[in-house]
Amino acid sequence: MGDLMALPSSDCVMAEQLCLSDSTCNATYRTLENCALAKTRLLSLHHDSRVKCLNAELDLGNSSLLHCRCHRRMKRQEHCLRIFWTVHSSMTDGYFNLETSPYENPANEEHWKTDYNKLAALVSGSQLAGDATNPCLRATHVCNLSKKCFRLRTDYASICTKGAGSEDVCDRRKCHRGLRNFFEKVPEDFTKRILFCPCQDEFCGERRRKTIVPDCSFQYNTKPNCLWLLDSCLEDHICKSRLADFQQNCQPVDMSPDGCSLHNHAACLQAYMGMIGTPMTPNYVSNSSVEVSLWCTCENSGNQKEKCDQILGMFESNKCLAKN
Repeated sequence: MGDLMALPSSDCVMAEQLCLSDSTCNATYRTLENCALAKTRLLSLHHDSRVKCLNAELDLGNSSLLHCRCHRRMKRQEHCLRIFWTVHSSMTDGYFNLETSPYENPANEEHWKTDYNKLAALVSGSQLAGDATNPCLRATHVCNLSKKCFRLRTDYASICTKGAGSEDVCDRRKCHRGLRNFFEKVPEDFTKRILFCPCQDEFCGERRRKTIVPDCSFQYNTKPNCLWLLDSCLEDHICKSRLADFQQNCQPVDMSPDGCSLHNHAACLQAYMGMIGTPMTPNYVSNSSVEVSLWCTCENSGNQKEKCDQILGMFESNKCLAKN
């Protein structure tokens, strides 16, 4: 590769620009684009083609393109993620290969400036425990004090409510986009209060469960198979990226104090929030508990039942995800 490719660049969009200006890197990148396109179209690659694709990825060596990442709140996020998965197309063969998140560690993002320990404490209810009112209702009032939080919450609530619960089917895609917009653009001090407010009664729990308007964003008339849900996710760059981020940050470990392999419960909660507004949107399963799940089933999974159970178990019985 030329000298241009040796320049450090953590942003995949910038790294792509550098690569395209270098003839050798450009040719390698075009090969990888063809490989990624073939996978998108579910084309079966011949042995020689697979070798060519793997060699192209190896040819990137230690280039900035190979090591680039995306930011959760960047304007060209989808384009950035497309670049990442083009370069790492060999990682997308199966669910348990998605172990590298395309997202920059939020602690490394200068503009993020979020105290994760404070947020983890907030989520556990330590800052709201002394409030006798409904914590979820209070969280909504706090959101309403912020023009941005109020506007974006009102936007997704309006979109997700249209047709929800009636004979008309809601526009789930627009609902999901509105939810992602809310969780990406509103500071976490607001969004986590709303999503993870601690409840002591079912009235509060019902309000918490309905935070994401589940009739539209979460539930179908009948539960689909979890493997179908996974396939829908892997076909979408954002969902696939959020799933990879969730896998990386929410790997459960029994011996860990917080149940997380990376010992960062707050980062897992953020990764969980990232799944909301995707085809694999999770939610609370009832008004009276903090258990979460996907809206899917593993019935009729045939010889893939074990894989299906593991997908569902990443949410249903994940000790890292459970609030302390």
